[in-house]
Amino acid sequence: MRDGRVGQRFRSKNLSGVVAQFPGISALQGSQPEWLGAGRKKGAFVFIRWLAGILAALALLSCLALAQRNPEEKSSQTPTAATDLQEGAVPTFHAHADLVLVPVTVTDNLNRFVLGLQKGDFELFEDGLKQNVTLFSDEDAPLSIGVLFDKSGSMAYKLGSSRDATYQLLNALNKADEAFLVEFDDHAKISMGFTTRMEELRGALKNAQAGGQTAMLDAIDIGLVEMKKATNSRKAIVVVSDGGDNRSHYTAAQIESLVREADVQIYAMGVFEPLFTSALTPEEISGPRLLSEIATQTGGRAFAARDPADMPSVATRIAVELRNQYVLGYYPKNKARDGKYRNVEVKVPQPVGIGSPLKVHWRLGYYAPSQ
Repeated sequence: MRDGRVGQRFRSKNLSGVVAQFPGISALQGSQPEWLGAGRKKGAFVFIRWLAGILAALALLSCLALAQRNPEEKSSQTPTAATDLQEGAVPTFHAHADLVLVPVTVTDNLNRFVLGLQKGDFELFEDGLKQNVTLFSDEDAPLSIGVLFDKSGSMAYKLGSSRDATYQLLNALNKADEAFLVEFDDHAKISMGFTTRMEELRGALKNAQAGGQTAMLDAIDIGLVEMKKATNSRKAIVVVSDGGDNRSHYTAAQIESLVREADVQIYAMGVFEPLFTSALTPEEISGPRLLSEIATQTGGRAFAARDPADMPSVATRIAVELRNQYVLGYYPKNKARDGKYRNVEVKVPQPVGIGSPLKVHWRLGYYAPSQ
């Protein structure tokens, strides 16, 4: 087993200047044979044609039988199946419907990324039953990103730094990535659908003005719906807000259920008011905790900046994390298509050569397909 390496590996050229530490930030995956019959008798030709027809029919039946076999069985029989991706290849996940993909982030106790781990370093469980990891990747793959930008009244003095942080996030994306923008105040709306032209998204944000109340949960719902149009397999939503919803039609419980169903990681970043501030409403007090709970369910995280000026560093941290994830894939041993929620757990036993305790973040579960 190759030892893991601790530190930053920046896969985007735009991130090469970022240092390992992020001050002011806290965290709240064969040719066919030819038949030669020259000089043969006519009867021999007839016999050979009859025999060739029989062999062709048998080959066709064999192919049909192989096509109907379980994907797990095929992967165990064919060395070229998508079990381990070739080193250096960019993974594309065009998977069987039952394949479960789990993005995983591994850090040490100083919040530095632990890189270079191998498939054998991970243990994966579903509802307590150990699973066989059939797909493993630590390579960068194109991303589909949704930015949900809070422009409500409470963001007035934070709007500029939040806009700069969003610019920083968009600048870190690669050419193959795509993104969309949802803005919300009293109402949530799609300001721009998926595009690979990040300058258009930056232009859309330029005219944002703070005012009104906060329909954050409605914005998350709209973001999840828009994300269904994504062309990339790796998907993430980043919520830029100070937390606290006081205008949405959706409830927190409804949104938590929706994010469990969606194959999307959710991250959040914002400047949250200290809890001892007397002017805070109940929604503002519970907002950061709600964002953290929603993000944790999906394998993402909520990051809090101590000061508005730290927001761009938070955005960089999120961009770097999305570029330094492992992706584990498995076919569940539980074959029941009952629509029930399955709990997922990922363990990384302490690798040789890494003295610092490891922290592992992953998608906590998913809903099984129904009949």
